[in-house]
Amino acid sequence: MTFEEYLENNGELTYTNVGTSMMPLLKQHRDLFTVKRKGKERCKAGDVVLYKRPPDKYVLHRIVEVRPDSYIIIGDNCVSKEYGISDSDILGVMTSYVRKGKSHTVSDRSYRLYSAYIMHTIPVRTAFKKLYFKFRRLAKRLIYGKK
Repeated sequence: MTFEEYLENNGELTYTNVGTSMMPLLKQHRDLFTVKRKGKERCKAGDVVLYKRPPDKYVLHRIVEVRPDSYIIIGDNCVSKEYGISDSDILGVMTSYVRKGKSHTVSDRSYRLYSAYIMHTIPVRTAFKKLYFKFRRLAKRLIYGKK
């Protein structure tokens, strides 16, 4: 059964996080997230959404900008934004998560503060990460002679 079918039948889906793109909020294979099936309403900046990336990859990332006909989305631990994500690509919006065995909702004060921090520091965090990756590549070239 696909995520789309499950959400259509049940209205919400709880799943184990896979990957590192939403760290530090969600740790791979440890934490759970719950998404509610997306209705007709538009999503908001800051919403964490489950969407389908062609051909068949499901991704949980945060909306950083709402455009008239699409969204710009990025993972909390990523440096590259994804453009052109449409309402039809989005399957659901995260409503809660379990981190280190403790349940949280997106309306919890701690989550709202975390989300505000993530949203306001995206330019700085991505710039520092890109600089770090460039420095690492340069160091490898100097030390190991690799490109």
